[in-house]
Amino acid sequence: MKLLIFLFPILICSLIGCSKKTETDHVYSAVITNWHNQRIERLKTQNGWLNLAGLFWLKQGENSFGSDPSNLIIFPKGAPGKIGSIVLKDSVALIKVNDNTDVFINGNKVKEALLENDLSKNPTVMSAGSFKWTIIKRGDKYGIRLRDLNSPLVRNFPGVDTYPIDKSWRINALYKKFPSPVKITVPTIIGTVEENSVNGDLIFTREGKAYSLVPIIEDNSYFIIFADETNGEETYGAGRFLYADLPDSNGNVILDFNKAYNPPCAFTKYATCPLPPKENYLHMKITAGEKKYGPGH
Repeated sequence: MKLLIFLFPILICSLIGCSKKTETDHVYSAVITNWHNQRIERLKTQNGWLNLAGLFWLKQGENSFGSDPSNLIIFPKGAPGKIGSIVLKDSVALIKVNDNTDVFINGNKVKEALLENDLSKNPTVMSAGSFKWTIIKRGDKYGIRLRDLNSPLVRNFPGVDTYPIDKSWRINALYKKFPSPVKITVPTIIGTVEENSVNGDLIFTREGKAYSLVPIIEDNSYFIIFADETNGEETYGAGRFLYADLPDSNGNVILDFNKAYNPPCAFTKYATCPLPPKENYLHMKITAGEKKYGPGH
C-alpha cells in the first residue's frame, strides 16, 4: 500500500506531463534570473545609476564649479578645487576651464567648448580624474549630472531583493487603441511635469478582475511607469518601471511583472525620475519583480 501511495503521484505526473511543466518552469526561472543579474551589472557600469555623485542646477550666466567652497557649484571632495565655469545663456551652455586644471572631452583636453545636453543625440561628457559630468535638461531647467567612477556604492552594492519568480505574473494583455491620441501628464520627482502622447492602453485580468495600464512608446518598446499597493511597504514608494514589446498582429502584449524594476531614484537622490501617471495606479498588489532597496530616497 505504501508503495502504491508513493507511485501514484508519479503515475499522475506521467499522464499529465508534470516533468515537462517543471522543465519549462525551470527554463523560465533561469531566464528571469539572468535578466535580473544583467540588470544589476548595468547599474554598476560607468553609465549606470550607482555612481551618481551630484545634481546641480545651473543659473543663467556664469556658474563656477569644483570642490573648493568658494565655487557657486561645489563638487564633492576629491574633485579638483577650481575647475572652471559653465556659462548658461538661454539654452546654450559653454564650459570655460581654468588654466591649472585638465578637463577632457572624448579623450581630448579642452579649455573651452560648447556643451550638448542629455536630450541631444550626442551629449557632451566631460571628465577630470575619476569624475565625469554632463549637462541635463528637465523642462526649462539645466543642470550638471556628476558621476564618480570610484563611488563606494558601486564597489559595495549588495544587489536588490526580489519576489520569488512566479510565472503567473507573466500576463497576456490586450492593446486597445484610442479613437485618437491622448495626452497624459507624467510628474517627476524633482517637481517638473512632462506630457506624453499615448495611443492606447493595455487591458489585462488578474483573479477575475480587469485592470489597465497606459504605456509610453520608447525605443520601439512600451515603457510603463506604474504604482500598486505594495509601494512604500515592500516595494519602492514612488512606483516601478516595466518594459514590454509592442503588440503582435492580434493586439497581444506580454506584461511580465517578474521584470518590474526600481527607478533610479530608489538608489540615489541625484536622479530625476518620472512618477506614475494617475492612469497607472493599480488597486492591487503586484508581488513580483524587484522589492525596495534599503530605506529608499
